[in-house]
Amino acid sequence: MASITNPDNRRPVAKPPNKLFRNLSAKVAALPMIATALVIFVGCSAWSIFYSFTSSKSLPREKFVGIDQYVRLFKTSRWQESMENILIYGVCSLVFSLIVGFLLAVFLDQKIRFENTFRTIFLYPFALSFIVTGLVWQWILNQNFGIQKVIQDLGFTSFELDLLSNKDMAIYAIVIAGLWQGTGLVMALMLAGLRSIDQEIWKASRVDGIPAWRTYLFIVIPMMRPVFVTTLVLIAAGIVKVYDLVVALTDGGPGIASEVPAKYVYDYMFANNNLGQGLAASTVMLTTVLIILIPWGLMEFGEKKAKKQVIDG
Repeated sequence: MASITNPDNRRPVAKPPNKLFRNLSAKVAALPMIATALVIFVGCSAWSIFYSFTSSKSLPREKFVGIDQYVRLFKTSRWQESMENILIYGVCSLVFSLIVGFLLAVFLDQKIRFENTFRTIFLYPFALSFIVTGLVWQWILNQNFGIQKVIQDLGFTSFELDLLSNKDMAIYAIVIAGLWQGTGLVMALMLAGLRSIDQEIWKASRVDGIPAWRTYLFIVIPMMRPVFVTTLVLIAAGIVKVYDLVVALTDGGPGIASEVPAKYVYDYMFANNNLGQGLAASTVMLTTVLIILIPWGLMEFGEKKAKKQVIDG
């Protein structure tokens, strides 16, 4: 092993290993996963981008049409509607799932009775597939035997809950169903974050007479930043790929009122036999995700690198 001489006592000191060879066995073990990710994700993404500039129909063909597919995409009213819907669904999902999930976690963190029962009830919808969730909420929101029928039978004959057949409200039916299924996972993540907070912080805040809401807002929530970041990434991934919930609940209707980008891509690639148009839409979706993730990744890793330099310095 290479060594260096310590000038104080002239005894050889082992030279630190090169960074490239640190944890070598772990790096070798990760090679198959890295290779698979490169082939599947990077390779398939490159293939999709390449053929999005062609006039491919049922099968891929190398007849380039430039940006014609993208020009056609952004002129299509169905795509414009799907982008508006995914924006509404995304904002509502992010805001309400974080707020409701955090409040449920705070409720369960009070060491209430039957905590395990409540936790199971709140988390159970997450165990269901989106297809099942869509069908369940299709029954619940059905005007003939759902919530509207039950409340009208109680004597409130003027009550109406017209979500599925109202083109202006159909997307909100999807939002409600999505929140019902996904909020339990957010609650579980937030509860884990709350349970990791040192109890001495709570004791100190009580001694100082700080209200609980101020402790949560200015101390606990900033300490839970990694939990919030993880939760945001998971929610964002679910927003981008939402498809089966829409198909099961509204099938994009009425008309195209609840259309989303993932359904647009699927329909054009497989139902309409227009591979080029579907790949152009999927490329736009990928670009949108990268625009969000790359700045976030640079910010996160930049902060960690800066902290490490401060500590080492």
